[in-house]
Amino acid sequence: METLTLLQKYFDPSSLAYTILVKHSYSVTQKAIAIAESHPEWNPDISFIKEAAMLHDIGIFLTNAPAIGCFGKHQYIEHGYLGSNILKAEGLPRHALVCERHTGMGLSIQEIVEKNLPLPHRNMIPLTLEEQIICYADKFFSKSQNNKEFSIDEVRISLTKYGPQVIQQFDKWTSLFLGIEVGKLVSKSETK
Repeated sequence: METLTLLQKYFDPSSLAYTILVKHSYSVTQKAIAIAESHPEWNPDISFIKEAAMLHDIGIFLTNAPAIGCFGKHQYIEHGYLGSNILKAEGLPRHALVCERHTGMGLSIQEIVEKNLPLPHRNMIPLTLEEQIICYADKFFSKSQNNKEFSIDEVRISLTKYGPQVIQQFDKWTSLFLGIEVGKLVSKSETK
């Protein structure tokens, strides 16, 4: 599958949104592939990771995020399930799950209901290894900050507003995927 062709079906290639999306998605893809390739013993589906990581944010154009060139009517937090709907319609149900499950560290139905989030009432938590790797890799790059790569500590700080369970999940994945002790201060070079 040619992911850029699919993205261009929904984004004008000359638009700010497309430029930011492709740059961000490429960075996430490279980090996710590096993680997957460092664990051949898990037999990750690297071809799928390459495709799904490039498509995980396809729904952003439907949101109101002018800073990244998106002028839709939905809140940004909705981009995951909106992208999921697009990829399901494109015949990519497995890729659609990555879209839906990558927001935050995943969202439980309990969180969605308790926080009154404008999302469908269902669990949106990464389940498969590939979903988890892409969700984790995504946390290191910001579309709104010129695709800056954050350090592990910067990601942890940015996640604190979502509660201790989110930090615990991030720390668990940091240990699993990167072999770095939870909570240990690390330099940016160690996250690559």
